Amino acid sequence: MFGFGRKSKGPQKEWIVDNDRPISTKPFEAPSDSIEKPSLQDAETEDQKTKYNIVLKHFQSTEKYPVLEKNCNASDYVELNDFEKAWLSKECLLRYLRACNWNVDETIRRLTNSIAWRREFGIAGGKFEKVTEDLVKEENETGKHLVYGFDTEGRPCLILLNGRQNTKTSFRQIQHLIYMLETSIDFMPQGQDKLALCVDFKKYPEASLVEPRVPAVSVGKQVLHILQYHYPERLGRALFINIPIIVWGFLKICWPFVDSFTKQKCKFDEPFREFIPPEQLAVNYGGDVNFEYVHDDYWPEMVELRNKKRGIYIENFYRLGGGIGLSEIDLRQGL
Repeated sequence: MFGFGRKSKGPQKEWIVDNDRPISTKPFEAPSDSIEKPSLQDAETEDQKTKYNIVLKHFQSTEKYPVLEKNCNASDYVELNDFEKAWLSKECLLRYLRACNWNVDETIRRLTNSIAWRREFGIAGGKFEKVTEDLVKEENETGKHLVYGFDTEGRPCLILLNGRQNTKTSFRQIQHLIYMLETSIDFMPQGQDKLALCVDFKKYPEASLVEPRVPAVSVGKQVLHILQYHYPERLGRALFINIPIIVWGFLKICWPFVDSFTKQKCKFDEPFREFIPPEQLAVNYGGDVNFEYVHDDYWPEMVELRNKKRGIYIENFYRLGGGIGLSEIDLRQGL
């Protein structure tokens, strides 16, 4: 989403490919066959099961919810659409419960805030679906964000290439990031509910159309709040490579705002190939795939796969009765 560095004097190519082999330009649809099928974490104690049931009954019995995260009049509350009901899966409620240390009241409050935020931001389906592929596709013309491959535990990899910046800092960049984050969730196979965030800070002058810069701390805090508050327990691991001094400074400023759970998942300057199978990792990172970003190939294929996977998820939702609290194991059948 954001980048850094000095302006290059020429279009020297930094992205590595094998010129003696055909180029691959499209995303992977599923993890490697060598990956063991993941499993989801359930409530483990009777107390946890009781608290889960309290939260579940609250959302099953509450008819209307706010459309704004702050200062929303009760008269403006509206009912959940089917996409939102499908989002309120068993595992979704459990993720929020764990993030709130099994505090029922805080979990209900936080989930309600997330429902409102998703509506206001434009990712809640139906009339609330405003962050679309058409809105953000220009942001990805240089391939600065990729949903590409799955790590050794079957997590979809969301790769951020900060040195391929093509637009000036704007709110649409945040919309683009969240669109790709939602896409990585759509790509999760059955039994998986986490992603691998892979951030490469290297400058790629052949793809950088706008001089990339380190984001303002306020923007960094805004994005961090969204990820930690509205996507709890979605991060399986976070890998950061090619980190320049100026970005280290930015990370040190933002680090105090990172929760302890997220900190445990972060690894710095460890090669991607240690965590991603070579058959799903680009040659540029020491893998076997001769991948190069071609927007007209990658983008429509990614969008098609996203829509296909969402369609299967919703079809399963209706087949299972269309209620709140369905298991993602069942909702992701066929993915």
